[in-house]
Amino acid sequence: MSALVTLKGMENVIIIGTGCAGWTAAIYTGRANLNPLVLAGEQPGGQLTTTSEVENFPGFPEGVDGATLMFSMQQQAEKFGARIDYKMVSKIERRANGSFDVHCGSEVVLEAKAVIVATGASARLLGLPKEQEIYGKNGLTTCATCDGAFYRDMPVVVVGGGDSACEEATFLTRFASKVYLLHRRDELRASKIMAERVLAHEKIEPIWNAEITAYHPGEGGKMESVTVRNRETGKESPLEVKGVFIAIGHVPNSGFLNGLADLDPEGYILQIPGKTATKTEGLYAAGDVADHVYRQAITAAGQGCAAALEAERFLADQEG
Repeated sequence: MSALVTLKGMENVIIIGTGCAGWTAAIYTGRANLNPLVLAGEQPGGQLTTTSEVENFPGFPEGVDGATLMFSMQQQAEKFGARIDYKMVSKIERRANGSFDVHCGSEVVLEAKAVIVATGASARLLGLPKEQEIYGKNGLTTCATCDGAFYRDMPVVVVGGGDSACEEATFLTRFASKVYLLHRRDELRASKIMAERVLAHEKIEPIWNAEITAYHPGEGGKMESVTVRNRETGKESPLEVKGVFIAIGHVPNSGFLNGLADLDPEGYILQIPGKTATKTEGLYAAGDVADHVYRQAITAAGQGCAAALEAERFLADQEG
């Protein structure tokens, strides 16, 4: 078993995670001469790296490839002195002096005066074959707000039965020719008013007691249809759709915080109202790991900016 190694040198701020929140925090803390260390983990750039085109990020009238946007943010952060390491964080602990020990696996510990958590939330998927290959492009997504406009005058299916699924289905009626709402049960879990609104919509057709068992991409890898299985009879049938929107929830990546931040019942980090600060002084949360309402690239970037400014002021007050 390897011995625990504490890397020498106190960091001003460690940013855990990248994506829009992490890179924006790195840009702002870098410009404040805080020399931030960014721990990018195994998927630098987060979920946007799996998105083929982002049309709603300001400043890109023709849209921008998600991976390109993330790489540009990374370059900008590095320009201002951000350093990047691809370590995965296993837990955070607080020392008696108020600083933080950031454990990377079981072998390496980094120390920092402040920590910004920007680890995002992972969308729950169905676990079917080909899913990872087509997720974020070619007709499989988890964000109607992000991708709905690509399916103008096309049939789509939303998987789920809660408020989020109903919101996704309602939003998609602005673009899609037909919206199937596929749910494992025989009634929606959504609030009564939301369910009634969805079921009354002329473009939305519910498919009850059903689940998708296979994706069928066509020419060029684009979604052509899915196989739907009736959970009561076991009968399978094809459903021709160009887009599949999975809305069965997200899992915030917050399990390593070791009690330093309060979490809501779903695992999202609770921020002090009006701030990105958590209950622990010097610990901040930004982006989808704390936001289960908007979950947009631009709102994540805004929270990354706010977290960086709050951390900068915290460090200045400590020195003063």
